Amino acid sequence: MFPSRINQSSLLYGPLEELQELAFIERPVRRSLKTAEEIDQLTVDEDLNDIERAVYLLSVGQEVQRTSVISNLPSLVRQNPAETFRRVVPKVREVLNGSGAEIQLAAAASFLTILQDDIILIHTHTYSILKTVLLHLNHRDTVVSNAWLETLLSAINTLPKETIKQEVLNPLLYQSQLSHSLQARLASCRILGKVSCKFDSHIVKRELLPLARSLCQDVEFEVRACMCRQLETIARATGVEDLRTEVLPDLVELAADEESSVRLAAFDTIINLMEMMDSDDRLHVVVPLVMAVCEDFSQADEAVVASLSFQFGKLCTGLTGSLSDDQKGQLLQTFKALCVAGLQTERNQNDGNNESTLIRCNCCYNFPAMVVFGDPAHFLPELYPSFSGLCCDPEISVRRSAAGSFHQVVKLLGPKVQVVHKELLALVQDDALEVLDALMNHLEETLEPVMSKGDNLTLDNKFPGLLSALLLAEQKVGCSLRWRLHEKLLQHYSCLARLLPGDLLHHNFSPRIFTILTTNKVLPVQKEAARTLCTFLRYNRKQEQRQEMMEQLIQGLAQGRSYWNRLRFLDVCEMATEIFSRKYFNKHFLIPALELVHDPVANVRYKLCQLLPRFRSSLHLPADKQLLQQLDFCVQKLLCREKDKDVVATIRKTVLELDKLDLTEPFQKRQERDLLDQKKEKEETLLLEMLERQQIEGKPNSEKHIERKRRDSKTTLSATKSMSVSSSGATLSSSGKEIRKAKLSRSRSLSSQPTTSKPTSSDRSLKVRDLSSSSGLGKSSMLQSKEDSLRTTHFTMATQSTSSMPVLIRSNTTSLLDRASALDQRDHRTSTLEHRTSTLDHRTSNMDHRNNMIDQRASTIDHRTSTLDQREQRTSALDQHSKTMERGCGVKDSQSRKLSINRKSNSFNVQSGRE
Repeated sequence: MFPSRINQSSLLYGPLEELQELAFIERPVRRSLKTAEEIDQLTVDEDLNDIERAVYLLSVGQEVQRTSVISNLPSLVRQNPAETFRRVVPKVREVLNGSGAEIQLAAAASFLTILQDDIILIHTHTYSILKTVLLHLNHRDTVVSNAWLETLLSAINTLPKETIKQEVLNPLLYQSQLSHSLQARLASCRILGKVSCKFDSHIVKRELLPLARSLCQDVEFEVRACMCRQLETIARATGVEDLRTEVLPDLVELAADEESSVRLAAFDTIINLMEMMDSDDRLHVVVPLVMAVCEDFSQADEAVVASLSFQFGKLCTGLTGSLSDDQKGQLLQTFKALCVAGLQTERNQNDGNNESTLIRCNCCYNFPAMVVFGDPAHFLPELYPSFSGLCCDPEISVRRSAAGSFHQVVKLLGPKVQVVHKELLALVQDDALEVLDALMNHLEETLEPVMSKGDNLTLDNKFPGLLSALLLAEQKVGCSLRWRLHEKLLQHYSCLARLLPGDLLHHNFSPRIFTILTTNKVLPVQKEAARTLCTFLRYNRKQEQRQEMMEQLIQGLAQGRSYWNRLRFLDVCEMATEIFSRKYFNKHFLIPALELVHDPVANVRYKLCQLLPRFRSSLHLPADKQLLQQLDFCVQKLLCREKDKDVVATIRKTVLELDKLDLTEPFQKRQERDLLDQKKEKEETLLLEMLERQQIEGKPNSEKHIERKRRDSKTTLSATKSMSVSSSGATLSSSGKEIRKAKLSRSRSLSSQPTTSKPTSSDRSLKVRDLSSSSGLGKSSMLQSKEDSLRTTHFTMATQSTSSMPVLIRSNTTSLLDRASALDQRDHRTSTLEHRTSTLDHRTSNMDHRNNMIDQRASTIDHRTSTLDQREQRTSALDQHSKTMERGCGVKDSQSRKLSINRKSNSFNVQSGRE
């Protein structure tokens, strides 16, 4: 019975105690609610402007309101600087006296923003800010004092020399005494280093250097270390002549200080000033100091060793001419020891040492400089074990640093690059994606020396392992969630098109890139895969493989069953306009892209509408007349038969862009684009010639003779084509009329509603089809011979920037250069014909305008003639009452008048026809 009662009592009283605790917790919440009086105090009149509101809140507001006003001080200065400094800044000074740390920090940050952004005039209001900063520089709170110190250091850059000398240097002499606090003396050291760059060398030597020496002898090691780091700025201000006598002795003395932080500061300062020293100073000052540190680095402080490892490459490079062979060997041995620093202890301990890991990372950073210092010829016996150990280090950060500097080591090794092939495979196959990310930043610079054979035939056996490692790395990144790294990897894999043989690229990498393009769900990755695939297609040197890749693109993407694949084909077209020449794009990509106008999915048609201006800019008349007609038919179909509202809105916007395309584009930009396209087309033509030459050299002599005859016939055919093009200048005006008719039809279709314009648009589309078919039959033989004679190959740059396009064709024969010059002349003739075409179009438009004026005048004359006829009829009706002879005479007179008027109108029409 008793246990049950106890349980019942606990059940009854337990919740009551918890409720009491909750009630106790809620009491402060109720007390913190604002009363009506407090709400009245926080309420501000809405009619006040910004300046008046700021003054009111600084005067009677609470601390949070004052902090808000002070934080908003830079915006007030931008709006009205004069009123802000006249009314608000004095109130800020009053609030700062005796305020808390929060308001002090807000004021320091606001004044720092005002000084850094150059919001105010320097000579007008900086002095008032300086007074406020100096007043609160020695605040008792260290955080607040440092904030005001940063504001003062920023103000020194904008203050004139006289103000600095009067307002800053005079208090500085007083604050640097030992009687002042440690915080004040540390601030004096930093101010002294900042001020030294504002004055001449003789003023620095006479006034600032004695004060710096006294601070270097301070009893506190923090002051000595701080002043030692500022000696670099003072030494650069004094000049090279006074470095040996004025500054260097103090640095040598500080390098032997009892505190490790002071020695570290002196060591870093001496290394940073080494470029200003002559050979004697390096030999007698720097070399003994460095050798002393290297001999006892195992017993030295870890901070000193970490600084030595970071400066080691710079140190060895600067002392190359001042060291003996034994000293060079000792420095190399020290570097080897630094490369394995902490590894023995880490094997015994589970958690690694951060300082040791930092030292090894610094060794990876300095390894290229050490390769130069130790001679690349002696890399294998001297530095290879250390480099191999860093590439296989247990810490990810060390391996990432090794991957970041790998490309520089590979460049320095030159023909002996096969030595580090195993380490490259290890970094590519690393489990940590951070290492692969660091390696991808300079992948092209790394693989170019590795994959270039030179005299090394042993690389042929190492290609399959490297290629499989690159493919596995891509698959590993693709399976992860780091899609940005996947995009970056595909971007840098495009360099393989220039480095690998075509067969390896086509059989190993192209299928994988196409799989990514069709299966990956991340849009940036798909677009980068499209760019890489276009680059592979352009660099491919075999016509059969290029044809196979194009068929795969058209059948797998453009004619794919999934609308997602058809969208990806439009992405491929967008990339192809940037990578290929206009001629190649129009021949292989444009027609399959325009056929997507019949796609049943609105998203595909929407994407096509966005790309139509880009497609139109790739057309050149009169060569691309039929393609222009097909593009106009595509636009008309979308205007007349489209039902999706988004596609309709996009095509209407696209029509306006198409009509303004030739007018809005600057001439300079268009000329640059034309020159770039000519360069691409020239490279493709030269590659075609090179491939044909290679094919001829691999055939028997009889086939060579037949091939030479075929090429001669092609050249004559191209010559006749150029003559025919030059002779057809009279018919070029018709193309200009057809362009204007197409624009007029597009504008009429745009102004009409889709429901009412369907029958007329269908008639127009049938007319365009008939026109294209008839013109195609008329010129089919010419286009077929042109395609046979100009089978272009696709061989150009794979990088993003189009200005630095490498020409990868070895034109070592004079025939290729002659043909290149012939192509330039042909391009010049084409440009001349285009200019004549534009001139004929202009003349035709003028003739049309004149004909319209003549027609108007003829209609006016006909109207006057009809008026005269009416008058003559009235006259004849009145003369009927007269005699028969008089009526006959009247009829003859009216007939003679009609005949004369008709003769005049006929003569005028004949004259207008002659004009």
